[in-house]
Amino acid sequence: MYKFTKDCMTGIESIDKEHEQLFKIINEAQALLEEQAVDVKTVKSIVAHLVDYAAEHFAHEEAYMESINDPELMRQKKEHTDFANKVKSVDFDNMTDEESRKELAELVKFLAKWLYHHILGSDIMIGKLEPVVHKTQDSKKAENVSTAKKGMFEFTDEYKTDIDFVDAEHKKLFEIIERTYEVINDYYLHDKYDHIVSIINELKDYTKLHFKDEEEYMEKIGYEGLAAQKLAHESFVDRLTGINMEEVDDGQQEYLFELIDYLLEWLKNHILKMDKQIPAK
Repeated sequence: MYKFTKDCMTGIESIDKEHEQLFKIINEAQALLEEQAVDVKTVKSIVAHLVDYAAEHFAHEEAYMESINDPELMRQKKEHTDFANKVKSVDFDNMTDEESRKELAELVKFLAKWLYHHILGSDIMIGKLEPVVHKTQDSKKAENVSTAKKGMFEFTDEYKTDIDFVDAEHKKLFEIIERTYEVINDYYLHDKYDHIVSIINELKDYTKLHFKDEEEYMEKIGYEGLAAQKLAHESFVDRLTGINMEEVDDGQQEYLFELIDYLLEWLKNHILKMDKQIPAK
């Protein structure tokens, strides 16, 4: 069975309840598969129920995000559409009972992984991102904004896990993200593209190294939260690899500031909610 764990809690009661219900629907489908109590008619009913409930949930979630001007709304809408299209793409009408069972089993695996991945990578950040900092023509104002933001990147004791190598690597990630922000915010630096690309590539490489080290440690100590950690890590890496360098090249400050805000806040949230649960041994 697929568990709705504390790692998946967004802190928004209505969204968490609906996520829990989605897990329940997926688990009910899994239970029927294990009992071999599935024919084409049953499969179609299960999938129709899932499609309807997911659509209702996505509408509620998007409305909430719109109400708080969440900068991730458009990305969320795309992910929701991809989910719906995947579920609707399977045509059970011309399948035998056996074929429909196999297809449903594959669909359940996909949906469970997608849901974990989506919650840990996207939904967990709803309401946690700051408004976009727009470029200003006033250099003094820009300097003040930069100074105000400086404290965001400080790796304080709050983020320490007491696992020395993990803390050292987290601190390094904070520093790389800060350097990215400083380059973006340097209004006297012309043609920033090469600098930004270099730092983002460094961030991608170091993030993958850190996650590998962290996962190896968790596996070594037999940590039960390893599977959830891997899914969370995958979602963050996907976001990094999905960075649109064309938008960076176009000099879209808003895109870059939103990206930095997401990366930093995701990392902070992940450390506080998940990494600090890892035992130090």
